[in-house]
Order: sequence, then C-alpha cells, then structure tokens
Amino acid sequence: MDQSTTVHSDSTPILPSVLAVGAIAATLLVALLWTDRFGAVLEAASAVADPLLRWWYVALVAFLTALIVWLGLGRYKNVRLGRDDEQPEYSLLPWLAMLFAAGTGVGLLFWSIAEPISHFQGNPFVQEGLTPQAASVAVQLSFFHWGLNGWAIFATVALIFAYFSYRRDLPLAPSSALYPVLGERAFGVLGQVVDALAVFATVFGLATTLGLGARQTGTGLTWLFGVSGSTTVELLVVGVVTAVATVSVVSGVRRGVKVLSELNLWLTVVLLAGFLVLGPAGYLVGLLVQETGGYLDNLLSMTFYVGANEPGTWQSTWTVFFWGWWIAWSPFVGLFIARISRGRTLREFVFGVLLLPTLVTFVWIALMGGTALHGELFGSGGIVDAVNEDVAGAVFATIEHLRAPWPIEIALGGVATLLISVYFITSADSGALVINIILSGGNLEPPRPARAAWAVGNGALTAVLLLAGGIAVLQDAVILAALPFSLVIVLMVWGFVRALHREPLAAPREGCKHQRAAEPWTGADGE
Repeated sequence: MDQSTTVHSDSTPILPSVLAVGAIAATLLVALLWTDRFGAVLEAASAVADPLLRWWYVALVAFLTALIVWLGLGRYKNVRLGRDDEQPEYSLLPWLAMLFAAGTGVGLLFWSIAEPISHFQGNPFVQEGLTPQAASVAVQLSFFHWGLNGWAIFATVALIFAYFSYRRDLPLAPSSALYPVLGERAFGVLGQVVDALAVFATVFGLATTLGLGARQTGTGLTWLFGVSGSTTVELLVVGVVTAVATVSVVSGVRRGVKVLSELNLWLTVVLLAGFLVLGPAGYLVGLLVQETGGYLDNLLSMTFYVGANEPGTWQSTWTVFFWGWWIAWSPFVGLFIARISRGRTLREFVFGVLLLPTLVTFVWIALMGGTALHGELFGSGGIVDAVNEDVAGAVFATIEHLRAPWPIEIALGGVATLLISVYFITSADSGALVINIILSGGNLEPPRPARAAWAVGNGALTAVLLLAGGIAVLQDAVILAALPFSLVIVLMVWGFVRALHREPLAAPREGCKHQRAAEPWTGADGE
C-alpha cells in the first residue's frame, strides 16, 4: 500500500512570497524612515499585548511539552518519518551537530553567563539576591529557559513538518499540516497565508538571533583588538557574516551548512573544555548535578508560572521573551531539523531533539554561568558590574576572571569570538534556506538566486532593527511576531493529531519485521 496520496500541485505558490516580502519590506521602509518612532511603537505594542502573552505563551508551551513527551512514549512512537523500512539520512553525530548548531548556539553564547548573573541579582523565586540561594535558582531558571520546554516547541513543529513531508508526501511547509482539517483548501489562499505567517515569524526570530550575534561579535573584537565598540562595528559584522552566509547557503546543506555545523561542535567542545580546565572544575560539576536535580524538582511550577501575583516586569522580560523567541524561531529551526531527520522513528526523533540538546545546554550553562557565579560567591567578583554595564561582554569578563596566562586568555577569547561568528553564519544560512523551502512549496533545493536574496534580506532587516534601538527593539519585535504563528501552531497540532489517528499502533506484531504503512486519506475528514 502506498503511504499517501499526493494531492498538492507541483507549481510554486506565489501568494506566500508576495505576502512575506510585502510585510517585511514595509517593516524595513517604516523602520528606515522613522527609526526612533518605530522603536517606540514596538515597545508600546509589546506593553499592550503583555497581559495576554504572559499566560498564553506559558499555557501553549506547557501543552506542547506534554504533547511531545506523549508522542515519544505513546502508541505512535514507532511510526517512522518516511517509509517503514527507511533508514536515517544522516548518522548520529552529524545529525546532532546540525541539530544544535541551527538551534540555539548564538543565543546560548550570549545568555549562558548573562542570564544566570542577571537572575543572581534578583528574581521572583528568592527573597534576597546575590546569595547562594539566588545562585542556585539563577541556574535553574537558566536551565528552564533553555531546556526541555523550549526544545519541545522546536521538536513539535519539526515533527509535524517531517511527518507530513516524508510520511504523507506533502510539501515541507506549515500548510501541509492543515490538510487533514481543510483538505484541498490547505493549499489554497488560507494555507498560503499560513506559510507567509511562518516566514514572517522566522525572519524576526532570525533577526533577533543575528542581532545578538552581531552585538557579541563586536564586543569580542573590542576585547581582542581594542576596536571601538559601536553600532557601526555591529553593522559591519552583520555585513561580513551575511556575505559568508550567502556563499554557504548557495552551496547547500551537505557542503556549506553541514561543514559549518561540525566546526561549531568542535569549537564548542574546545571552549567548554577551557572553562572546565581553567575554572573551578569540582564546583562546576557539582553545580551541574545539583541544579539539574533542582530544575527537575521545580520544573512543573516554573512551567506554569505567569507572575500573576507579583508586580514588576520579570516575567515579560524573561519567560515571555524567551517563549516568544522560541516560537518565532520554530518554523526556521523546526523545518531545518525536519530537513535533516528523514528516516527516524518518532521515539528516536523526540528524544534526540528533546534530550540531547538539553543535556548539552545544561553542561554549557553550568560551566560558563557557573564559573561566573563562583567568581561572585567565592572570588573577587566584578562580573555582575560588567554584565550590568554591557550584557554582551559577559563571556569576556568571565574569561578575564579565570586568571589564565595571557596567551591562553587571548586564545580562549579568540575561540569564543570565532564560535560566535560561525554560529552566527550557520543560523543565517540555515534561515535563508528554510525560508526558501517554505516559499517554494516544499522544494528541498530552492533556486540559488532566491537563497542568496533571502540571506541578504535577513541581514538587512537585522541591521535596520539594530539601528532602530538594538536589543530592546529586537526583543519587542520577536515577541509580537510570534503571536500569530502561535495560533498557527495550534492548528498544525490539530491536523497532526487527526492524521495520526490513521496510523497503526506503536508496537508491531510479534515476528513482524516492519509496521504496516500509514493509511492514505483523500479529504479533510480523513475518509
């Protein structure tokens, strides 16, 4: 039996490109003509939406976390993303390298020290900041914002993309998930609007990532070479990285993106090993073990915390921002993960995407953030002041705190700056590739001129948002851009669950080599 019935047109849809390009071009034009006012309007709009987003993003992420765990453990865990006898396209190590590099590398380098140090100074879960208790909670909160819940967003969107493309032979695009609900109309105007919303969210999620990377790369250049830190330097960094990313994305996944992703992995190992060897190794390992337990113990309460009874902006500044960023970023990361995950079962996919990056993230935060916290609790301090002065300088202030010999200190700072740049490039080229796949109706090898154009366009938007107000504007933009796509995710999950009802149970019969194939459908009702 065939796995599916192909129902979609082979022609490339035009409407998603028109809508996405039009909306982004309008944003660029307004931001360029009224730069200061643009930033103020975004800030005001974010403040108006904040009461809704405080509970909506929290509730949605909690639901997706429960859903993805059920998919990995439940009745459909042996369903394969492809034919029943299909093997994974990539072996484990390259798959994990691309998975992580396209996901959170730039953000982790930016926040792995800055976030724990910020929470260490005060958060809603402690009565007094700058204490040992505050340090423990700071690490747990950082684990929370970068751990299972965030990766559950990526895993859910990626799994839906991969299932409908490889199992049901539909385009690798968000609109395909609506087919069990809408039938042929999923590939009409409504479906194309959904794809355009995905691209819109992706572009702003990517711009936030690239903006943070540009800011930290500029700080690294200042630290290494004494280059005067300024917006001009950040814009030059964006320009250079955009050029390199354009070359990489034109060369395709197997050459450009794959090679850069593996380079990211080894540079990350070198950087983290440097912190472990030069830092307080016993304290760092103990912190990792202790706060992993604390994180698991408090996961449920952190997951559902909305700050309903506490005044202030902590929830909006941190959890709402991070969930908005992950949601906006999910079409990009989700589609890229789907692109490299053909042939894996739901169980392999879920626990690969959910657990392994989370484990690496915990080690990363414990080693780098833990070194900074150790310096504040038991050393000479100064990292809190450095972070408060320039959040992008947290990594370099902590490297100085290690008190390593000058050549080693410079080498470690150089590795950090290079790693930021390579992660930056990987996110930029992967993002351009994913946008083109969506806009080309799921074509896994979109035209090279289009890839190059979107790589340049993403760089241009990042530059404009930096001019409009830097990190604060990037945060407001991504929080708002994520809202419409959060509704799309709900529709995608609805369609996905309906489609799974036509799959066999998880465990094949005794003695059977393979599961039977999924039953085809021919309409929205699944009949």
